[in-house]
Amino acid sequence: MKLFAKLYRDLDQTTSTNRKLEALAEYFRTAPHEDALWTIALFSHRRPRRTVTTTLLRLWAAESAGIPLWLFEASYDMVGDLAEAIALVTPPPERSETVRTLKDWIRFMQDLKDVDEEAKRKAIIEAWSQLEQDERFLFNKLLTGGFRIGVSQQMVTKALAQVLDMEENALAHRLMGDWTPDNTTWDALFHSDSALDDHSKPFPFYLAYALEGAPQELGSLSGWAAERKWDGIRGQYIHRGSNWFLWSRGEELITGKFPELDILRQVLPPGTVLDGEIMPWKDEKPLPFADLQKRIGRKNVSKKLMTEIPVIFKAYDLLEWESKDIRERPYRERREILDPLIEQIPAGFPIRLSPIVTAENWEELSAIRSRAREEHCEGLMLKRMDSA
Repeated sequence: MKLFAKLYRDLDQTTSTNRKLEALAEYFRTAPHEDALWTIALFSHRRPRRTVTTTLLRLWAAESAGIPLWLFEASYDMVGDLAEAIALVTPPPERSETVRTLKDWIRFMQDLKDVDEEAKRKAIIEAWSQLEQDERFLFNKLLTGGFRIGVSQQMVTKALAQVLDMEENALAHRLMGDWTPDNTTWDALFHSDSALDDHSKPFPFYLAYALEGAPQELGSLSGWAAERKWDGIRGQYIHRGSNWFLWSRGEELITGKFPELDILRQVLPPGTVLDGEIMPWKDEKPLPFADLQKRIGRKNVSKKLMTEIPVIFKAYDLLEWESKDIRERPYRERREILDPLIEQIPAGFPIRLSPIVTAENWEELSAIRSRAREEHCEGLMLKRMDSA
């Protein structure tokens, strides 16, 4: 836990990207593999489930500090963060020689789900008595499910690439999917071929950014493709073997949310991965995104809801074809495969191609962009034709 606390301090106390990268690389070189694996999980939003309420934590913090609850609540109001308030008011450790690692403390938290309230109280107060203030703060953040850190997945991948001497794209692919430190190991994730054999695993998502200058600064329009920016859920449709999977940009497996897309297995051959947008769609036009949110929030999707708010997959890139990763091929070539693949699918299937928007010059394209709302989209996306 001490190494993890030091990493958090190092990251929190600098805004320099290079220093953050150095801190991450140093941590991954020195931390036990089980701790490093949990750190990667925490930084990619794979947090353990909360096993105790904040109401109880406030009561126990006041008890541990030997102060009335109203005084703790007043302190909490002043500090503004529960994890920090508890770390500040609870006494310093009676013994600081504890050697429990990050993995040990997370296992400790997971085990709390199987004990009664009194056992939880004793265990948590005892834990506070063993941790230094900065460690207590992180312990509380993990305990409440509120752990956050200003480090991107890309930065974590870059640091790991330095330490493991691996190519970043290959490493990013290994980090995708439905893994947790409870169902894999460091060696299985980074050194085993089986990590790449998981048929459900998506490719890393690469996000767009706003164009800051004039589009004319990009050179000739002939070197670029323009597409409409649709208002849906960015996703990957994966058909491998006899199974299909649907992933959101947030690395959430959402196959069960959109069962009507299962039929696409009939028209997309195994070994196909599409990048695109999940969109509410009716009468050949998009529905409001708010309608899609109604479906996302439901645990079970009824036939009635699927009829009221049908969805399609709007495809705009082909990432895998005939079971081969084709991301390194130019975008132009990928579209030459994608376009006829989607266009030959009968109209009744819930999939559409995101067409290339044609224009003679940047001025004409800007005029098209100004009419985005009429086309039920948010604007235009630009992609370099020779990009991989």
